[in-house]
Amino acid sequence: MAATVERAGTTTTALPDGSGAVPEVQPERVESRHLERVDSPGQPSTFDSILFPMPTSPLGADEPLQPDYFADFNLDQVVSSITVGRDDYHLESYFHRGPEDLETIRYRHEVFRDLEDHAIFACISTFEESMQEIRKKTAQMGKLHERYQRERYFLDVVQSYTDAVVVLRDQLIGAHPASRGLRLFRDFVVSYSGSPAFGALIAEADQVVDALSKITYSLAIAGDRATVRRYQGEADYSAEVLQTFEKFRQGASKSYLLGFNNWLEMNPVEARVLQLVAQLFPGEFEALDSYAQRHGDYFDERIARFEREVQFYLGYVAYLAPMRSAGLSFCYPEISRQSKEVSASDTFDAGLGAKLVEKHATVVCNDFWLRGAERILVVSGPNQGGKTTFARTVGQLHHLGSLGCPVPGSSVRLYLFDQLFSHFGREEDLGNLAGKLEDDLVRVRQILLRATPDSVVILNETFSSTTLHDALFLGKKVMEKLVDLDLVCVWVTFVDELASFGPTTVSMMSTVNPDAPAERTYKVVRKPADGLAYALAIAEKYGVNYASLKGRIGR
Repeated sequence: MAATVERAGTTTTALPDGSGAVPEVQPERVESRHLERVDSPGQPSTFDSILFPMPTSPLGADEPLQPDYFADFNLDQVVSSITVGRDDYHLESYFHRGPEDLETIRYRHEVFRDLEDHAIFACISTFEESMQEIRKKTAQMGKLHERYQRERYFLDVVQSYTDAVVVLRDQLIGAHPASRGLRLFRDFVVSYSGSPAFGALIAEADQVVDALSKITYSLAIAGDRATVRRYQGEADYSAEVLQTFEKFRQGASKSYLLGFNNWLEMNPVEARVLQLVAQLFPGEFEALDSYAQRHGDYFDERIARFEREVQFYLGYVAYLAPMRSAGLSFCYPEISRQSKEVSASDTFDAGLGAKLVEKHATVVCNDFWLRGAERILVVSGPNQGGKTTFARTVGQLHHLGSLGCPVPGSSVRLYLFDQLFSHFGREEDLGNLAGKLEDDLVRVRQILLRATPDSVVILNETFSSTTLHDALFLGKKVMEKLVDLDLVCVWVTFVDELASFGPTTVSMMSTVNPDAPAERTYKVVRKPADGLAYALAIAEKYGVNYASLKGRIGR
């Protein structure tokens, strides 16, 4: 019996790894107002990171924790959706950071724009799929017990890695990226793939594989005893046997051939045969052993860092794709450190938008702006009209914009804050001896103590647990402090008087269908507060107004 060692392993059987292909994600173009790319005179000449324009250490044990405002803005749900299926890369820390500096934001905008090009996106996606396959194989390799099988599998992993790097190099050269990040990475890959060390990694692997592929041996089985010896040209009598008995063939017959199992792990018999083959061909297996020992650190650190960091872009692009396909707009926001004139057109809550698109429901978009001395948007109007969603949207815009990500809207202008604060109403904790009002006061006080003129504050239904008189008194005190700080703020409140506090405040209201006041439009527009809650219309809609209740009681 003669057998040849195949590339998939050093046993007499080539075993499939059982891994599946990663589904291809087609990119969508982002609607944007393109900003002119400006190369920074201080940009590095060699690649270090696809997320940061200047050399920086990888995130480690001090990775940023989730910001306090994440849950209020539903950013925890957004990030969870972006990173789903990419758990091994621990991307959450990149989305917890912020705000980044303006240069980092520009750097990331350029990469996102490059990924709008189908050729570049396909190039990076192909590389990602190859790396995923390599990691699967590496994990499988770690489960193998037989040394030579593990080392042969390692050889396959290294060859897959070098193939992926070469393909990436050729595709990047042909794709002509425009961003500084991808150009630097392309130049690095060209240099790295042309280095003597990388060339040796390929050449030595080919030599070892070639030597192993030429190994042939005979396996003689007698009872429960198997003998392994070098193949010496023994005749294969299979053809002669078949020809001799061909005249007795009477149609298709049942096959009694016994196949090998397709498990990756070798059984004891296969392992013992491999050990005996290694003894017969010590030179070839010593070369295999030497290769595995010398190239254990084959994976370049910058390739590994790129693989992790580029998931930030790919995950975000994949998250936006269904919303873009549904016709929703995303743009690259204009971000300033000086001007507090913030604005957005056709914007919406990204988390809610993703859920509504999945259900094929309509997403309502809104506009807002602050100009000149205007700093504070005071949002009032009937309940369940979209006020909280509007406040959440403004918070999302500022956080995602500060990370250098495309944001919901056809055009967006943001202020690069130093700190982002939120105060959203919480359900009263019965285990907390302090009442809800006291909890509100403590939390708002902490915000005011920490906030600076460069901060952004989002308040939602603050002091809603007290009387209108007390809420107005407390609201005016807080408003005075906010005005003194000259910071950007959104305040959702039932206290209409705060909407006309002064020239820095702008009144916005959630609106209803004028022909059916109980029907909410979820549009929030600039208009003076009118104090209408439309409670009677809602009571009539659900049959709990005075007339309906009186009629029921009288029955």
